[in-house]
Amino acid sequence: MLKQISKEHDLIVDDERTSNTVAALKQGILDNLFYVVGKRVEVATDMDHYMALAYTVRDRILARWLTTKEDYAKHNVRTVYYLSAEFLMGPYLANNILNLGIDDVIRQAAGELNLDLNHLIGQESEPGLGNGGLGRLAACYLDSLATLGVPAMGYGIRYEFGMFHQAIRDGWQVELTDYWLRYGNPWEIRRPQACVEVGFGGHTQSWSDSFGEYKVLWTPDEVVKGVPFDTPIVGYRSGVANTLRLWRSEANESFYFDRFNSGDYEGAVGAKVFAENISKVLYPNDEEIRGKELRLQQQYFFTSCSLQDMIRRHESAGQSIENFHEQCAVQLNDTHPSIGVAELMRLLIDIHGLVWDKAWEITSHTFNYTNHTLLPEALERWPLPMFQSLLPRHLEIIYEINARFLGLVRARFPNDEARVARMSIIDEHGERYVRMAYLACVGSSHINGVAKLHTDLLKSDVLRDFYELWPEKFINVTNGVTPRRWLAVANPEQSELMTSKIGHDWIGDLDQLSQLERYAEDSAFRSEWQGVQHAVKVRLAQYIAEKTGVSVDPSSMFDAQVKRIHEYKRQHLNVLYILTQYYRLKKDPTLEISPRTFLFGGKAAPGYFMAKLIIKLITSVAEVINSDPEVNQHLKVVFLPDYNVTFGQLVYPAADLSEQISTAGKEASGTGNMKFAMNGALTIGTLDGANIEIRDAVGHENFFLFGLTAAEVAARKAAGYHPHQIYESNAALREVIDGIASGRFSRGDGSLFRPLVDGLLNSDPYLLFADYQSYVDCQDRVCKTYRDQEAWSKMSIYNAARMGQFSSDRSIRDYCKEIWNVTRFEIAAGLPASK
Repeated sequence: MLKQISKEHDLIVDDERTSNTVAALKQGILDNLFYVVGKRVEVATDMDHYMALAYTVRDRILARWLTTKEDYAKHNVRTVYYLSAEFLMGPYLANNILNLGIDDVIRQAAGELNLDLNHLIGQESEPGLGNGGLGRLAACYLDSLATLGVPAMGYGIRYEFGMFHQAIRDGWQVELTDYWLRYGNPWEIRRPQACVEVGFGGHTQSWSDSFGEYKVLWTPDEVVKGVPFDTPIVGYRSGVANTLRLWRSEANESFYFDRFNSGDYEGAVGAKVFAENISKVLYPNDEEIRGKELRLQQQYFFTSCSLQDMIRRHESAGQSIENFHEQCAVQLNDTHPSIGVAELMRLLIDIHGLVWDKAWEITSHTFNYTNHTLLPEALERWPLPMFQSLLPRHLEIIYEINARFLGLVRARFPNDEARVARMSIIDEHGERYVRMAYLACVGSSHINGVAKLHTDLLKSDVLRDFYELWPEKFINVTNGVTPRRWLAVANPEQSELMTSKIGHDWIGDLDQLSQLERYAEDSAFRSEWQGVQHAVKVRLAQYIAEKTGVSVDPSSMFDAQVKRIHEYKRQHLNVLYILTQYYRLKKDPTLEISPRTFLFGGKAAPGYFMAKLIIKLITSVAEVINSDPEVNQHLKVVFLPDYNVTFGQLVYPAADLSEQISTAGKEASGTGNMKFAMNGALTIGTLDGANIEIRDAVGHENFFLFGLTAAEVAARKAAGYHPHQIYESNAALREVIDGIASGRFSRGDGSLFRPLVDGLLNSDPYLLFADYQSYVDCQDRVCKTYRDQEAWSKMSIYNAARMGQFSSDRSIRDYCKEIWNVTRFEIAAGLPASK
């Protein structure tokens, strides 16, 4: 057997474990099946073969992973640390195969072993460690950081149970346990030697030392252990593999033998239960105070673990704690890790003995904050008594930060106590709260929005006071998505067609897709494009039939709205249009319309009643329309349960029309809009979030625009909005609303959708009625355009060709230049020279 020896470490590595020949890969699969999985070929299941294949691919990653770590350490590089409560990574196997560049050889190796690679890829359990766009964005950014060769680590929580599995029973969402670790996770490595401790509760004691310095000792009531699990994140043909480190909470002492012997059986394992609950489940229902406590525990737990780990890594490299901010750039992905501002101050002052001013200089130059929402209710705040009970020392630090900060505000804006009250980190109105977004703003060097409109609205509305104080802090970085996952892996048919015309370099440089523009006017290429898109739709139609039993026509327009279910995203506006078409067809069955399949997918938060009622409305309308022979040849409605990354990889490539219809001024950016357009779907949407930039990029003529602008929404509300008047004046809208209220779409139960109907008639906070007619008129234009398939295909090609700026690679380059001040790093594993 061939061996290779690293002279520096005298480490012997088998070529068989790293070689990418067909023979070596076949042997690797068989070896891992026998020695790691513990099965013989003749009794191995599909899952066994998947695990063997995954370990074989991981073997090819480990060498470059270790080399990357060694080179980073050797050169003391400035490192990006990305803190996020969510990492919705999706299945790893196909993405890793692509990024390693071994698709052809591993497909051949699997075939020669009588294994179907696509079938094995389908065996992988998806880690449901995220809720939606926030976690998926974090995953795309990790992919781009590794692809671009940026020294980086992601930090989060290794939830034992991820985002719930969604089932639909009698049209209602039902939440089922997502035990994604049922068969183990071949991609992670447990690192018990890097454990840290995290405290909760207890009390503080203060004194002045012999030098007159103020000192504080925090004695927690509970201490849990954070155990890291590391997953390599391999870049696309870059030679780089960065690290995602997720923390699991464990008890320091998991079993008290003396308590057990005395008959206290619950007490014997009480610490274990308390500790493990922290990383048990993604986003516990926080309707009750216990749920709120657990969420705060989760956020502090992973943030404290991560900061302690960063400091350990920094000092083990021979660096002084006083230059921590020079070597470490920490990005707060939304408010969830913003407790890190107080925690880093605690670590620097209480543990490392720095004075306040030096600690604050380090802290305020370490953190940067990404805001992801324009909804005031989504800006986290914690009740003061609860916060003080769980984190007494941190509240003391926050009080001091706030006092110094408000002194600055008063100096800049004298005699403006209303502004002081608005900007205080402690909300003093009624029950007192800690405003976490404000803590992040005060303690960060930069504050960024995630689309141009979003950033403008942060400056003018949500964070206006902070912008007026620190305009230089505010930067826009429009979101992006990785073309590796969302084109190359998700849509191999379209990717192969594009590569046949312009080569494969677009996978690592999405701007190169602009070369496709010259083919938009080529009828032969348009024909190929149509053929590929139809084949992808056939694949999705088969999936729909298997999952729901609903038969859909791949020749119909696939109109997709897949995203988290929320009133501001306005899935129910889509339903109003569907019912408008339904009533039109019932009155005139000969009406000429483009046959259309409406596809919905997304989860409602377990405690969000109205979102669950919207799902019930969609499924109820689907029940009526799909069973009505007068209309079901023209319209079909499908709600696909359990929307996740795997599901998205089927839907985004197959969609003809992308529904991005949120109320203008409510969506921060969106990333589904980018994934759809990248795959050639046309967008119907408002001027909200990144829709504005997508429309400018693809061309206004290739985008279906409707609805009020954000400024018009604000003006309409300020002038007094009366939805009932719109209902009275619009006959088509009135017919639809009356139909819902009558029980026609709820088996005669007129009370079922009454909360939704009353909400629309009396308040309509997201202005569905105001945008209804504009939306219907725009959808009619969509129908007309779709009937001209040559024109539609041309528009589709232009959409895909002009999406280069929405690659997450561009987003990461913006962060590197404008916020983090880091550069690409050329490592021994073969990273191309820096650009």
